[in-house]
Amino acid sequence: MSRGTAPKTLGRPSAILSNAQSAKGSALLYPFDFSQPYPSRRSPVMARRGMVATSHPLAAQAGLQMLVQGGNAVDAIVATAAALTVVEPTSNGLGSDAFALVWHQGRLYGLNASGRAPMALTADLVRGLGYTSMPADGWLPVTVPGAVSAWAELLHRFGSMPMTEVLKPAITYAEEGYPVPPVIAGYWRAAEMRFARPEAGPAEKRLAEDFRKAFLPEGRAPRPGEVFRFPEQVESLRIIAESDGEAFYRGALADAIARYAAETGGYIAREDLAAHRPEWVEPISTNYRGYDVWEIPPNGQGLAALIALNILEGYDIASLKHLSAPQVHLVIEALRLAFADAHAYIADPAAVPVPTFALLEKSYAAERRSLIAPGRAMTPPPPGLGHSDTVYLCAADGNGTMVSYIQSNFRGFGAGIVVPGTGISLQDRGNGFSLEPGHPNELAPGKRPYHTIIPSFLTKDGVPLAAYGVMGGDMQPQGHVQVVLGIVDYHLNPQAAIDAARVHVAEDGAVELEPGFAPEVAQELAAYGHQVRNQHPMWFGGGQMIWRDPETGVLVGASEPRKDGQAVGW
Repeated sequence: MSRGTAPKTLGRPSAILSNAQSAKGSALLYPFDFSQPYPSRRSPVMARRGMVATSHPLAAQAGLQMLVQGGNAVDAIVATAAALTVVEPTSNGLGSDAFALVWHQGRLYGLNASGRAPMALTADLVRGLGYTSMPADGWLPVTVPGAVSAWAELLHRFGSMPMTEVLKPAITYAEEGYPVPPVIAGYWRAAEMRFARPEAGPAEKRLAEDFRKAFLPEGRAPRPGEVFRFPEQVESLRIIAESDGEAFYRGALADAIARYAAETGGYIAREDLAAHRPEWVEPISTNYRGYDVWEIPPNGQGLAALIALNILEGYDIASLKHLSAPQVHLVIEALRLAFADAHAYIADPAAVPVPTFALLEKSYAAERRSLIAPGRAMTPPPPGLGHSDTVYLCAADGNGTMVSYIQSNFRGFGAGIVVPGTGISLQDRGNGFSLEPGHPNELAPGKRPYHTIIPSFLTKDGVPLAAYGVMGGDMQPQGHVQVVLGIVDYHLNPQAAIDAARVHVAEDGAVELEPGFAPEVAQELAAYGHQVRNQHPMWFGGGQMIWRDPETGVLVGASEPRKDGQAVGW
């Protein structure tokens, strides 16, 4: 069953340390070992006073700087998020959306800072332009950006430092420049090719040229190791910091966004920006073998991860070899069933009812489980949303506050629209809407779309254990499930759980395997009836985790080897 909030008292979990010694003077007690069975060769990072983990080392250092200066985990998360808009613009920016889970003083809080469709944008308008599904580029998929409002709201409620201080590292990186790391350089090159196509009309040509001026200043994407400076974003970050984010929605930056939209055929207006407010929400959860797994409720897709875990709980997963064909088959089928429900029901709960708690009933999971046949693939469900670009970050301080946070422009550089002189690249989150008449997720003015980005959190017996997430479109709930299985069923340490090879149920129903699976696994899955193909690791998301030992307070950090980032602590 799902619960609204965690218990408000901290205690020691009764069964969490089942595989550890308890004698005085023994090693630290964790529910996992510290061997590294997968090839990243990264060791878990350990610290006591604070930790930050994300996909870019410089952004992680920005958050750590706040902790060293006496700030808390919320100050660190906002500093890291702001820095990421500068140093990883391929995946996020000032025009992003954001979600957060915050453990603070014995309780878990959820923040939904996703934006809504412009009031001038309707499904009939888009269908009238000849579209049968929402496009990914241009003004049509642009929704109100929510990330800046998330920064302001988090600092207002839980922060200890002013935004002018917290945004200093981001401003410095934008002003002085930074070397572009290899993975981000690859994504940047992909965006260069994506937006290099010929444009049809004057407005489209202007959008393309303004994008190139901001992000392709040499006429191309920066190469690994080249220094990129972002002077246009310096002033925007200063304006945001000095106004506590207000100028982005009800000031000079809002005026710039609305004016550019009016000049180039956009739909977003100053009134849309002024109406935006982030929303505090009750996290949803399910209990998986004694661990409570927490997600943000719809309009996010975290519900899919919980549904899949409920289905898998009915199997003795630990008795199956990790990453073997029988184990992977069950994961695939549970995810297919979960996504079938997600695509049928997840939408903006302010616009349509979403049967969240009915979908999380254990009895419902049992019904869905009965559809799975060992050793035989089911008919794939209808295709869902595809790959996207996102940043995930987490932070913890020495006082017990932990934050799981995610921020995204959706696809690389979002809609490909950059407001001149501001460095604001606008997301294409409206691509998550349906154009099917009557669908719960059908586009409507002022409505929030189906959202792929989802932070997650793990507790046991009311004790906070881990802030974690796996970025990457519909890989996100799939990654959450596989990381939880690694921790709970196979006792992998956080770094090993993130390192482990992943499977991805693709939007066309195929099963994609990452390098690292034994060759016979693909052969066995194909024999079950799965359409199997191999993929590059870049298609399997990027995860981070900070685990907090409830007895010692030691923080154990893990960072994704598929990305450029790291976990840092002090």
